[in-house]
Amino acid sequence: MTSSKLIPPYGGELINLLVPQEAVNELKSYASHLPSIQLTERQMCDLELLAVGAFSPLDRFMGQADHQHVLDDMRLISGHLFPIPVTLSVLPTPDIRLGQEVALRSRKNELLAIMKIEEMYEWDRDETAQKVFGTLDTHHPLVAEMYNWAPVNISGELRVLQLPPHYDFRDLRLTPAETRERLAAFGYENIVAFQTRNPLHRVHEELTKRAAEEVNGVLLLHPVVGMTKPGDVDHFIRVRTYRALTRNYYEDNRLLLSLLPLAMRMGGPREALWHALIRRNYGANHLIVGRDHAGPGKDASGRPFYGPYDAQEIVEKHSEELGVKMVPFRLVVYLPEEERYEEVSKISEGTPTLALSGTQVREEYLGNGKTLPGWFTRPEVATILADSYPPRHRQGVCIWFTGLSGAGKSTTADVLTVLLLEHGRQVTVLDGDVVRTHLSKGLGFSKEDRDINIRRIGFVAAEIVRHGGMVICAAISPYRATRNDVRNMVGSDNFMEVFVDTPLSVCEDRDTKGLYAKARRGEIKGFTGIDDPYEPPLNPELVLDTVGHIPEENAHIIVETLVKQGFVKNDA
Repeated sequence: MTSSKLIPPYGGELINLLVPQEAVNELKSYASHLPSIQLTERQMCDLELLAVGAFSPLDRFMGQADHQHVLDDMRLISGHLFPIPVTLSVLPTPDIRLGQEVALRSRKNELLAIMKIEEMYEWDRDETAQKVFGTLDTHHPLVAEMYNWAPVNISGELRVLQLPPHYDFRDLRLTPAETRERLAAFGYENIVAFQTRNPLHRVHEELTKRAAEEVNGVLLLHPVVGMTKPGDVDHFIRVRTYRALTRNYYEDNRLLLSLLPLAMRMGGPREALWHALIRRNYGANHLIVGRDHAGPGKDASGRPFYGPYDAQEIVEKHSEELGVKMVPFRLVVYLPEEERYEEVSKISEGTPTLALSGTQVREEYLGNGKTLPGWFTRPEVATILADSYPPRHRQGVCIWFTGLSGAGKSTTADVLTVLLLEHGRQVTVLDGDVVRTHLSKGLGFSKEDRDINIRRIGFVAAEIVRHGGMVICAAISPYRATRNDVRNMVGSDNFMEVFVDTPLSVCEDRDTKGLYAKARRGEIKGFTGIDDPYEPPLNPELVLDTVGHIPEENAHIIVETLVKQGFVKNDA
């Protein structure tokens, strides 16, 4: 039973959408006759947290009124704060209609829930992006991803038969009710939650311990294991580090480690407020909020999407109403002469200090196979990260050529492949024309089909990179949003966009396939550069000039860049 010492769930009680176990078999039989909707990974995360009450008082994917209120006011129509839309988008079909019950299934076709469709409504991608994320820039991973979402949202009563199955760390996957029961047993009124999607180092350890002491309560270490920022360390590695730390360096009577299957939106300030709401439902009345909390990185112009303290300010502003106090993540450094950590604000000027940035950790230490220093991270964590994070020259990377037909993408890619083999890297080449023959046979040249083709190439490239391979992709890929979607699949740190900037007139003069001539005569419709637009990259990693430089020169420019970034060893 939940102790009265813990803050009650938001809205007064935890939503529970799971049907009684005795009704499951009958409903499974019934569902076998219903039309099915296969959920994406994000939708499955959302369904799971809806089902167990993590999004209380929300009890369904949002209907139109709730959705609009959330966009405009960060509230449900009930008046409760709710800053992030939680919706189920679908492609309309004759089976997907008002009043129809549908079976919601996993990507492996496992039956998860039954929904009665009570609402169907169109939603505006640009309005949602601008109001929720404050931008239309497709360098924002969610803005780019939203271009894949279907145009119609559905909503209605949910009966959840089972949660999406998880086979990893099952003892740590606690529902809000289970978490509350564990926290209540500690006997404290105050619970401070720590949101994390990264490995923990000594600074995090110090801050979380101090936060629990300051509020005289328990630390809920609550890492996200659903969907985080593209390119993040995977949750298997992260949870192993959390376990090592909590077993060896925290007091058992002041800590609970539990995993949160949340699909993050990287929504900055709004997301920080959402995290506070979610943690209240898990029993926390304090949340540690860091600088640029849930920030997605930098926009197309190289500037951060959100201010460093925007997230802290919005949580602080709504703290009294929500019942969750904001605990700022303070900047802490190591004092080598005293062998301890201290907040920067408490150190006198000139005091010797040590600190490492995330970039230094990745590039100077892990990327070069160097062991992280003991003052920075615990030896158990350092070992796990070293075993799981190969040196930079053994990491995967995607070199993505984009440009008009005839710009010189494939020719430069061919030369680059040979040069990389010479430097000892194994390379996979995904050429647009070759992929269309095999992976995308049957697709046309509509915008939808082109996007499908590029995303297929991107999916394969991301898998190659994830397993440490180097992949060269050469495809026109005319649309910025789709290219940025691929960037997010791969992860920005391991993605190099190469714009082969050849003028249209030069491409037409080359026209080795005679395609431009056919397009000019109207024999080919929707040809990029003629009657369909090409959207040049706004901030590519490299721009190649194929008029003043031959393919070999351009290929050497790319190799030199890869050497500087550490992806290729300079054996000269």
